[in-house]
Amino acid sequence: MKNTFVKGSPIQVGLYAALAAFLTYTMIFGFRKSFTVCTFDGMTVGSLSYKTVLVLSQMLGYLAAKFYGIKFIAELKRFGRNKIILILVGIGWLAWLCFALIPAPYNIPFLFINGFPLGMLWGVVFSYVEGRRSTDFIGAALAVSFIFSSGFVKSVGGWLLQLGISEFWVPFCTGLVFALPLLFFIYLMERIPPPDTADEESRMSRIPMSSEQRKLFIRQFLPGLIACIFIYAFATLFRDIRDNFSADMWKEMGYLNQPAIFAKTETPITLIILVLIGSMVMIKNSFKALMIAHVLIAAGFILAGVSTWLFTHEIVSPMWWMILVGLGLYMVYIPFNSVFFERMIAAFRFTGNVGFLIYLADSFGYLGSVSVLLSKEIFKVQLNWVAFFSNSVMILSVAGVLITVYAGYYFWKKKPV
Repeated sequence: MKNTFVKGSPIQVGLYAALAAFLTYTMIFGFRKSFTVCTFDGMTVGSLSYKTVLVLSQMLGYLAAKFYGIKFIAELKRFGRNKIILILVGIGWLAWLCFALIPAPYNIPFLFINGFPLGMLWGVVFSYVEGRRSTDFIGAALAVSFIFSSGFVKSVGGWLLQLGISEFWVPFCTGLVFALPLLFFIYLMERIPPPDTADEESRMSRIPMSSEQRKLFIRQFLPGLIACIFIYAFATLFRDIRDNFSADMWKEMGYLNQPAIFAKTETPITLIILVLIGSMVMIKNSFKALMIAHVLIAAGFILAGVSTWLFTHEIVSPMWWMILVGLGLYMVYIPFNSVFFERMIAAFRFTGNVGFLIYLADSFGYLGSVSVLLSKEIFKVQLNWVAFFSNSVMILSVAGVLITVYAGYYFWKKKPV
């Protein structure tokens, strides 16, 4: 295997790793979210919306994966990861086949079966690229893949719908489009060399973490971690509503049968986030980078809240609002999946891995998203998604800024000597 690693300067290896990780996770996303472009108009399960039940079922799968992933990803070994990816994606794809073949509503559990294995894949892919001097840029490229891929996959699903493919077959057929490219990009990822000695001196050694190591880390940073989990939960809630119900929001705002609109809004967000997060690779001091990440997160909350206020007062158009609010939310969300915990480990000189911290935050983030959707259905709340989303963003963005300021102060007080 050693002879198959790519060779070159750290910059060349970093660029290669960024491209390979970005393309791999984009292909993985093709097995995940294309069903959200389908509206399943008029379909209900009892008194519940059929699509909302589908979204809930898949999110429960993700939720279970995130809690299980705290241990699974933290203890993940660095060999056989390509087989793990193929097995997990294969289970998720098979679930879409069963979803298409088995009539509604009996096909709903297959969304859970799809969500559980796919919910583990972020940590597996990130394990290829963490712990490097170039991880900020690589992690940014990997993280923005789910901004770009969310719009790209929805566009592919929309085009399949226009070809006359049934809403129930769209997810499986979308996976068919992405299957062969995924195999090739996994091969490219396997050729990424491990971190070198200089990487380990700068970012610490990244190894599987035992239960005792995880407990020690949590005890040492508990107040700050709780603040981070609240921040991340807000961002996850907003992102999931925007991601899962963007087709419904576009419909409410009068944009019908425009599959390219998803890629049109997500592509500029992808590029801006890539530049913002990726440029942090130039900051060698990890503690300074951690503090700047707090500033970026606070700015994201402000942008999301202000742009939404402008939209509700009809100062900005729906298109610009979806771009600006998406950019703001991803300025909050992306750092936690790329640079925040990466720099935290390096700044405080811990030996471990980022996957543990990402899944710790992710588990509570998805718990918040699932709780909101369950509450909506249990209490029979009839939502206009645009109104609910915009009002929630304005309220929680204020809370998000305050908690971010506290988190920054907490970690500043713990500044290593």
